[in-house]
Amino acid sequence: MTATPPAPLLSAQALKVAFPGRRGAATARAVDGVDLDIHPGEIVALVGESGCGKTTLARSLLGLVPPTEGRVTFGGEPLDYGGRALKAYRKRVQLVLQDPSGSLNPRHTVYDAVAEGLRIHGYAGDERAAVSGALARAGLRPPERFFLRYPHELSGGQRQRVVIAGALVLEPELIVADEPVASLDASVRGEILALLLRLRDELGLSALVVTHDLGLAWNIADRVAVMYLGRIVETGDVEQILTAPRHPYTRALLSVLPEADGEPVILTGEPPDPSKVPSGCRFHARCQVLASGEAERAGVADACRTKDLPVLEGGGRTQVACHWAAARASAGSAATGAGAGSSPAEAGTGS
Repeated sequence: MTATPPAPLLSAQALKVAFPGRRGAATARAVDGVDLDIHPGEIVALVGESGCGKTTLARSLLGLVPPTEGRVTFGGEPLDYGGRALKAYRKRVQLVLQDPSGSLNPRHTVYDAVAEGLRIHGYAGDERAAVSGALARAGLRPPERFFLRYPHELSGGQRQRVVIAGALVLEPELIVADEPVASLDASVRGEILALLLRLRDELGLSALVVTHDLGLAWNIADRVAVMYLGRIVETGDVEQILTAPRHPYTRALLSVLPEADGEPVILTGEPPDPSKVPSGCRFHARCQVLASGEAERAGVADACRTKDLPVLEGGGRTQVACHWAAARASAGSAATGAGAGSSPAEAGTGS
């Protein structure tokens, strides 16, 4: 008998975040209908190009940007975007920013930087012991050696560990890491990724890692959610998504990795503009499958240009929102006698 999966720790349901345009310009639909679940002890990578909405989604999940529609729940309870409830929530969900140099006050010692969160939340325990423990868990040992140092006296990797320690000191259940290794040298990236994995294994810590790098997702994530123009277009277990991608956008992102086989896919057309969401599949203007005639041969070219796709469910199933992928899945099912008729949101689903 299959065990019932645990309830999500954090869940976004039909989430939308829109920003009104200036001087009569069109509204920017930065997040345009997103379902996303993060389970206890799970690392989810949110992947996409700059401008796809992934940082806005992360900020909304953190309580920094109230949604226009939809809701966020944590531990089954709706997120309250005001007052004491939000302050308590931010103790349980911590942010790790991309640039450790910008995250740390150059006038604060390492000790003060890590202790800041404790002081904001009125911590009544042994502050020195809490700071020491957080630095040790972040790999800065012996921690007392770093207490009186300033950010400029540290290496890039050490600064990032201080930022992570500042998040850990409050003993959160979830961290949101926005491009956590983008500003680090290649030699240090692996160390920080290994640290995040160790924290997951030792503390049961959940994480949402926001990145443009599918290679990073391969090294750290349990699940991947690929985002394009405000929507998640493909989601599922990391191995399944990265070894057998179904959405043309995911395939294009993977094709430019150094270890990828074959020629890289160069996306045509303009980058995403959240104030100009096209009809039909929002990726169709840049889609290599449509441009090559494959979608026409599959009989879905008109649907790609005119028929919208549903929001993918937030659960852990492998899902893709793509008319062409749905047609391929239906053809494959018919060929094996398994039946046809997959919906675009169910194409290639797995347990």
